[in-house]
Amino acid sequence: MSSTRLDEELPVGSVESPWAVETHGLTKRFGDNVAVNGVELLVPRGCAFGYLGPNGAGKTTLIRVLLGLTHADAGTMSLLGCSIPRHRDVALARVGAIVDEPRFHGHLTGRQNLQILAAARERAARGRIDASLKRVGLAQRADDRVSKYSMGMRQRLGVAACLLGDPQLLILDEPMNGLDPAGMHEMRDMIQTLVSEGRTVMLSSHLLDEVERTCDAVAIVDNGKVIRQGPIAELLAGASVEVNVECSSPERARTILAATALGAQIDVETSGLSIHLAAGTERDAIAEINRLLVEDGIAVYRLQEIQVSLESWFLQVTSRLGESS
Repeated sequence: MSSTRLDEELPVGSVESPWAVETHGLTKRFGDNVAVNGVELLVPRGCAFGYLGPNGAGKTTLIRVLLGLTHADAGTMSLLGCSIPRHRDVALARVGAIVDEPRFHGHLTGRQNLQILAAARERAARGRIDASLKRVGLAQRADDRVSKYSMGMRQRLGVAACLLGDPQLLILDEPMNGLDPAGMHEMRDMIQTLVSEGRTVMLSSHLLDEVERTCDAVAIVDNGKVIRQGPIAELLAGASVEVNVECSSPERARTILAATALGAQIDVETSGLSIHLAAGTERDAIAEINRLLVEDGIAVYRLQEIQVSLESWFLQVTSRLGESS
């Protein structure tokens, strides 16, 4: 018996849903390979949301399923409160998407490419061409041939093409791929500007550092399955705490701290210690480390709490999952 329920309405299947993207149990198989594995995903409206995972984790397949470019085998999904595939036409009228690298006619200018795309849309799209080019920073290069564009410029032209429909939701597949640092900076600024206008931008990526700089919330996916999701600040709050200590006697300091109830992993380095405290450790523990060392006659030259990055948290999470599997 098939468990597919894609033609059913979601309980929140109205346009007033707080979620720009919502999936429950979404599954896509290619033979024995489960590319999208029971995905539970909630993307809030009005934010930049990263769908984050290594290459081959199923990120592009999920996007293709959401857009109706390939069918799902099980589960339910909605875009902007509209059940997919039942109301796909209504939803996609308010969605702009780039799947893989955007493709244009290289012998035509950026403006001419957009004119061709606008001709296939509602009449109002033609009036948005200039504004879309300006929004993505291509107004000065709009009449150059696309064959002369850099990778970053082609990516931004792809976003301009999305904006012809004045979308509420943009879905971008690896928008930072192949960009140099300047191109990444431009793409990041553009995404944040779009969000400031009240739009939702969902982007897939394997670039953890760029996602942390760009997004408000993320879902971590591996082997087609979402393993963690939520606001980045909340996810990082669950990471272990790292404290670096420079002191006069690192080996003796480690012996002292190892005898306490701090439950820390302590690594001795050239001039001090790297201390890893368990997630949820109160900041008072850092003051306690300083007190214990000073009372034992060890001079503390520097004591610094290290801000946890999305990358280090990702490695912590995936390591724990690997140990428990």
